[in-house]
Amino acid sequence: MLRWVRQQLGFDPPHQSDTRTIYIANRFPQHGHYVPQKFADNRIISSKYTVWNFVPKNLFEQFRRVANFYFLIIFLVQLMIDTPTSPITSGLPLFFVITVTAIKQGYEDWLRHKADNEVNGAPVYVVRSGGLVKTRSKNIRVGDIVRVAKDETFPVDLVLLSSDRVDGSCHVTTASLDGETNLKTHVAVPETAVLQSVANLDKLVAVIECQQPEADLYRFVGRITISQQTEEIVRPLGPESLLLRGARLKNTKEIFGVAVYTGMETKMALNYKSKSQKRSAVEKSMNSFLIIYLIILLFEAILSTILKYAWQAEEKWDEPWYNGKTEHERNSSKILRFISDFLAFLVLYNFIIPISLYVTVEMQKFLGSFFIGWDLDLYHEETNQRAQVNTSDLNEELGQVEYVFTDKTGTLTENEMQFRECSINGIKYQEVNGKLTPEGFSEDSPDGNRHSLMKEEELFLKAVCLCHTVQINADQTDGADGPWHANGIAAPLEYYASSPDEKALVEAASRVGVVFTGTSGDSMEIKSLGKPERYKLLHVLEFDPNRRRMSVIVESPSGEKLLFTKGAESSILPRSKSGEIDKTRIHVDEFALKGLRTLCVAYRRFTPEEYQEVGKRLHEARTALQQREERLADVFNFIERDLELLGATGVEDKLQEKVQETIEALRLAGIKVWVLTGDKHETAVSVSLSCGHFHRTMNILELVQHKSDSTCAEQLRQLAKRIKEDHVIQHGLVVDGTSLSLALREHEKLFMDVCKNCSAVLCCRMAPLQKAKVVRLLKTSPEKPITLAIGDGANDVSMIQEAHVGIGIMGKEGRQAVRNSDYAIARFKFLSKLLFVHGHFYYIRIATLVQYFFYKNVCFITPQFLYQFFCLFSQQTLYDSVYLTLYNICFTSLPVLIYSLFEQHVHPHVLQSKPVLYRDISKNAHLGFKPFLYWTILGFFHAFVFFYGSYLLMGEDTSLLGNGQILKPNRQMMFGNWTFGTLVFTVMVITVTMKMALETHFWTWINHFVTWGSIVFYFIFSLFYGGIIWPFLHTQDMYFVFVQLLSSGSAWFAIILIVVACLFLDVVKKVLYRHLQPTSTEKAQLTEAGSGINCLDSMCCVSAGEAAGASLRGVLERVTGRCGAGRPSRCGISLGSLCCRRLSYKLEPEEPAAVDV
Repeated sequence: MLRWVRQQLGFDPPHQSDTRTIYIANRFPQHGHYVPQKFADNRIISSKYTVWNFVPKNLFEQFRRVANFYFLIIFLVQLMIDTPTSPITSGLPLFFVITVTAIKQGYEDWLRHKADNEVNGAPVYVVRSGGLVKTRSKNIRVGDIVRVAKDETFPVDLVLLSSDRVDGSCHVTTASLDGETNLKTHVAVPETAVLQSVANLDKLVAVIECQQPEADLYRFVGRITISQQTEEIVRPLGPESLLLRGARLKNTKEIFGVAVYTGMETKMALNYKSKSQKRSAVEKSMNSFLIIYLIILLFEAILSTILKYAWQAEEKWDEPWYNGKTEHERNSSKILRFISDFLAFLVLYNFIIPISLYVTVEMQKFLGSFFIGWDLDLYHEETNQRAQVNTSDLNEELGQVEYVFTDKTGTLTENEMQFRECSINGIKYQEVNGKLTPEGFSEDSPDGNRHSLMKEEELFLKAVCLCHTVQINADQTDGADGPWHANGIAAPLEYYASSPDEKALVEAASRVGVVFTGTSGDSMEIKSLGKPERYKLLHVLEFDPNRRRMSVIVESPSGEKLLFTKGAESSILPRSKSGEIDKTRIHVDEFALKGLRTLCVAYRRFTPEEYQEVGKRLHEARTALQQREERLADVFNFIERDLELLGATGVEDKLQEKVQETIEALRLAGIKVWVLTGDKHETAVSVSLSCGHFHRTMNILELVQHKSDSTCAEQLRQLAKRIKEDHVIQHGLVVDGTSLSLALREHEKLFMDVCKNCSAVLCCRMAPLQKAKVVRLLKTSPEKPITLAIGDGANDVSMIQEAHVGIGIMGKEGRQAVRNSDYAIARFKFLSKLLFVHGHFYYIRIATLVQYFFYKNVCFITPQFLYQFFCLFSQQTLYDSVYLTLYNICFTSLPVLIYSLFEQHVHPHVLQSKPVLYRDISKNAHLGFKPFLYWTILGFFHAFVFFYGSYLLMGEDTSLLGNGQILKPNRQMMFGNWTFGTLVFTVMVITVTMKMALETHFWTWINHFVTWGSIVFYFIFSLFYGGIIWPFLHTQDMYFVFVQLLSSGSAWFAIILIVVACLFLDVVKKVLYRHLQPTSTEKAQLTEAGSGINCLDSMCCVSAGEAAGASLRGVLERVTGRCGAGRPSRCGISLGSLCCRRLSYKLEPEEPAAVDV
């Protein structure tokens, strides 16, 4: 029970032992001395809270905020000492803020729990009590034997026991873990491989000893001890025996494995970065501003306390006749009185700190996040997926991104290869309707409609079909003689390949007549135009990045020994002595310019003597105990020479739609794009070129294959020197995982300097935690840029959690990235609207919201401070306590909240088509010190006008009465301190509301309703509050005050005059700045107006036949920039033409000449 409680609170102690002992099927020793080890359950947890820790943990996080902690202190002070205002004035808003925030964060975490429950509740089959038992994933225990069927995901980390194959092998794809789509082969130990039935497995008595969990995906050390009759057999276990959670079973009907790591101890979970509370730059700015306002507050409180005692130094003011001291006050310590007075002033002025700012920001973020999910531009129709918001705390951060880190496989690409062109014997071919057609010939031309293959074409296709690591779906290998097409070609087989290129090539060859039908023992079987042929596989010369090629040596049906080789043109062409070398080189360059991935294909015939020498050398190298890799490399080079070139292939890695346009738009917005992938160097560079991440004109620098610190450092210095010398042209950097580790060890600063001077950076062969390390490196650099990471697999989770903003792609590699991201979208192309439109709007809205709150609170509390100079610093309040409580909650809260939800200062289509506008808001431009200083000074200026304007206009010809009221006999009007305070308060409410109206560019009926409605509500409330004697109030200070105030014509004149005086200078400043120093955004607003976009496609654009009371959700959807195209509107323009027109703008120098919207 205690351990369970500790687990719930997150305090479960780590394992003490360095190894773990696992009894398969949980058959523990029968002797009484054995104490079972404790292991984690199989639940995956991505949530932050549990039922038990929600309250303390959430309260701790909330009171880390300066304003919340400050108001808690003020509330406690009001409870402990006699203060001018009631504790309710601080306690009620604080309770409201804490409650709303807790509900919002609790709801978001409930969504995470819901997603976790889907994963943890997935059905699985476990061997128990001699049979298969269906249970839930979360119920799997370490030691359980689990059955996994074809195409299912492994629910835990398993040691493979057996499969449906005799040799105990299975094929697995780890695309969701490391981004690699190739199949990996895993094998069971021979003693368990034969146990293919549940009954046999249930009799297995074995023990596994292995290391404790670690994050490295490619490392596993263990051993299995199998008890067979009277002997014990010990076998080593390595990575080839371990099936990782998140990987998927392929090309194998079923496997059985024993669970060794479960839940948060699986390698997939250990590669998640621990979940931490992300805080936006805006929130950090808010805390800085709050500290400044705290200093202002302390200054005002200290000054007031000092002035009070300076004033009371004169005996007549120390104890005036109307305010005598009590005996206790006379006898109390002066120090205690000073502290008490200081705290009382602190409470009196405490409303300068806007506690309701936080709750308004929370509501704005929470409600505003629905716009992303409702935006039809972010909806992917093919998969029926909308954008998803997992946390709304970072909405405005979408408008501040400076670096984008993106995965490649499944994020930039569709993860689908397609054969496009090939070159055979110097002639270019394309595939047309399942036939190889020479370039320039159509299907109707005499040479374009052939039913046979030329000798060179057939040999080329046979090379493609034999030189690979492709495997065939186990369900189809027995049926290779099955259905045939009319032209004698076999029906398509389902292939699995070690690389997507190989799969695309073998599939293309099968479509044009040469079909790879599988392997049988040491033979490879193909069918050429329906004629079966069997080639004996003699040797495989594996691919490696140094040679950049792979080869097979086969024996043809006629007994001839042949070498087939394929690889990069740089490794094949120099080794070719015959064939159309020059023509093929030209074709390869043409393919590359089209963004195709290229491979060259060659072959060599061996004489019996040559093959005997080759076989001898290969055997010696492969059995060598010393320097085996170097010897093999020498032998491979000896074999792969004097080649006869057959041709080249061009394969397209299908990019997602509009990836190039999105990356280019990000560049125009001033955002640098880094690609972080686990893929091979060549593959990654090819995709970077095809997607526009690297330009053809870019100077590509490489930092790859370094194994020592000294060589890596020297290469970095050379790269830095080259960049300095060639500073005119753009540079791109390619770095691999090994070199990156060396560079970050001791040369971090030099590496960062090189990276920052490159327009694009590509990191390949990256482990998941390395991706997170690169993000953290940029994130913590001196400039502290805002980072965004986007990916679709479990291997991207660490990177997504490390970045300021994490975005998951709803792709084909599982849902781990989506579950652990802040936002999820269906396609990479949606990133542009997410940043340029939603991010831009959110940032502008919240920047104005934050500064407006500080402004209106300065306006609110400064007259209170000034009033103390007129009441002998007696801590008398200027406003009634009800007004103090409701000012931020009711009278001025709604206009700014609605502004922060609906404001569109520029049309969404303009923002998306002009990415350069994103630069106007970068680096927290609207929440810097200058804008903050402007709003603060404006607040003080308005406060002085409120107070002294009211004083000068209304308070000159009055005589002071004993009850604090001023009587004007000729008008029978009471004008005292409450009337004066009410006049100041009335002017203030109208002015700050009108100021918000001046900041609003995008007016909807909701804006009109809350802006003018707030002012009307204030007047109606004040009339009711002051017009009735309320029995539950212990004082009736405001009785009839407001009615008497409004009955005075001079009061109305004063209100109008003061409001105009306050706002006039602000209007003049805005007009001058917009005409003399307009920003790019303001220019876009003017151009937009000149282009006829005078009615945004939003709530104000209601169809002629549409009911005024349309559903709120429909109305809100239109705010996000989606109107029903082509519907007649009251705007006087066609919304269809508005959404699809070609807009022209006065462009900045770095922008393209024209943009299609």
